[in-house]
Amino acid sequence: MARGGINKAVVQKARQSLLAKGAYPSIDAVRVELGNTGSKTTIARYLKEIESVDPRPPSSRERMSEELSAMVGNLLDRLMEEGGESIEQARSAFDLQRVGLEGQIANLQSELTAARRQLDTQQSAIETQTADLQTTRSSLQAELTRNAGISQRCSDLEALVADRDKQIQSLEEKHVHARGALEHYRESVKEQRDQDQRRHESQLREAQVEQRKLQETLALKQDDLTRLNRDNERLLGESRQQTKTLHAHEARIEALTAEIQGLKMAEAKSAGVTEQLQEQLAALRQDAKALNEAAAKSSERELEVRLLLTSAQAENQQLRCDLSIADERSKIDGAAASTPPSPGIRPSKTPRK
Repeated sequence: MARGGINKAVVQKARQSLLAKGAYPSIDAVRVELGNTGSKTTIARYLKEIESVDPRPPSSRERMSEELSAMVGNLLDRLMEEGGESIEQARSAFDLQRVGLEGQIANLQSELTAARRQLDTQQSAIETQTADLQTTRSSLQAELTRNAGISQRCSDLEALVADRDKQIQSLEEKHVHARGALEHYRESVKEQRDQDQRRHESQLREAQVEQRKLQETLALKQDDLTRLNRDNERLLGESRQQTKTLHAHEARIEALTAEIQGLKMAEAKSAGVTEQLQEQLAALRQDAKALNEAAAKSSERELEVRLLLTSAQAENQQLRCDLSIADERSKIDGAAASTPPSPGIRPSKTPRK
């Protein structure tokens, strides 16, 4: 294609115009007819091609009648004008299509660049999330290990509390038994004391009666009186010993009661520690649940990025196909635009290159 919009059809039209005017279609005359545009080398090449197709001498029109020459000239001019308009329309459509395709290519390249940048950004985000997920998994493993230790300590504390409960129950049973034994001992001592007192009173009454009756035999019964006094002293000593034993049992009971109170306080402290450990365990379970949700979200984001990458690759492949089709159409349109119709009434020959 010549520079400045010069092609074979335009040169042929200028040549026909010069021939219709009766002038010789030289290179300079054709260039002047074209408005001093176009390269002389291009014009000479087109004139040579036109003359090889139509080798008739320039004076052939002069041998025709004036009416036939005018008709043929008008027809030829109209044909050349319509051919030039069709070519110009095709060229304009091709230029518009090329500009549109170039704009689409630029847009697609911009979109591809943006998609690549987004893909790089998402890849970096995925790598960051992967590192965070690995850290989270490590933290979760450590928390699970610590949770297992806490659970083991809780089990140990529960076992210790159960043992303390058993000890407290055993002490309470012992306390009940001791209290029962003490009550039984008190009742038996009281009953023995009452019996001794009643017996002593009975003996005293009998002694008084016998004293009235046996005043004459006082000397004989002096030994019996002495024996009775000794028995009385012995009973008093036994009573004092039983009282001391009772006081010792009461002190033991008070000591057992204090020990039971201490065990109850220890049980309350153990219950508080157990409740605190259970709260920590619930918090750890919530943290583990949050970490699992974060891992699931990271997996969903990774899947979305992969889908975007697949879509971008498909669009890139479709863009390459469209570029190939546009390139082939450009070559076909260029070949069609560089082949103008032959002059004459019946253009049946194909111009030789």
